[in-house]
Amino acid sequence: MTLLVTAASGNLGRLTVEALLARGVPASDIRAGARDTAKIADLAAKGVQAVRLDYDDPATIAEAVAGVERMLLVSGSEIGKRVPQHTNVIEAAAAAGVQQLAYTSAPQADTSALIVNPEHKATEAALAASGVPFTVLRNNWYTENYVQTLRQAEATGVVASSTGEGRVASASRADFADAAAVVLTTDGHLGKVYELGGDVAWDFSELAAAIGEVLGREIAYVAWTPEEQREALTAAGLDEGRIGFVVTMDGNIRDGLLGEVTHELSGLIGRPTTPLAEGLRAAV
Repeated sequence: MTLLVTAASGNLGRLTVEALLARGVPASDIRAGARDTAKIADLAAKGVQAVRLDYDDPATIAEAVAGVERMLLVSGSEIGKRVPQHTNVIEAAAAAGVQQLAYTSAPQADTSALIVNPEHKATEAALAASGVPFTVLRNNWYTENYVQTLRQAEATGVVASSTGEGRVASASRADFADAAAVVLTTDGHLGKVYELGGDVAWDFSELAAAIGEVLGREIAYVAWTPEEQREALTAAGLDEGRIGFVVTMDGNIRDGLLGEVTHELSGLIGRPTTPLAEGLRAAV
């Protein structure tokens, strides 16, 4: 059985390939797609099939999915381009008769006001309309998303946000990659929509404490209002688009949109999810 992982040069895609290998899938049965195959030369050296797959180039997608039975579509990183890119992959999978397409979506993508959700909602709709048997992996935030926060705290001694008492049920990318590998190598997942996240939802004062644990010194938490945050980011020289995203994202967290704990991730991978401090320590 040939398994395809898209965006294999990225963090999640690469970890998923490694998770498949760890589960005993023969390297020759794994196809790793990347826009630049030179970036996955190390995977090819292990016997994995390295193929060019560019979300913007349907010809490369069609070639990459030929003969594939199950695949993981890792969502693209280019905001504003994701829907046509993902649709290119879904259409190629349908034409090739792929038996399962797993897609990495976002929490409650079809109902939540989370700022990143519209493109995921549209992709899920395209997937449902395509006729391709599918599994949706709605991944909560990656713990690694807060490495930059850690670096800022290392320099300033402070974690600041306007998240209020909002919580984030994050997990490490390795946790999510393990779940994807389980879904691709075991049966019973077709038509399922999994809400995946960490076993513990933390707030930003707890994030500051975890960062302090990793750095070995006390890190203070500063609670901003959205207006104070906007002023601080403006003074730091961020452009208006980035400022708007950060302030809105903190508002989403404040509203509880990333705080749901479902235990579906730990259920799939058969172990607890990686604790916050442990995930940050591994990331740095």
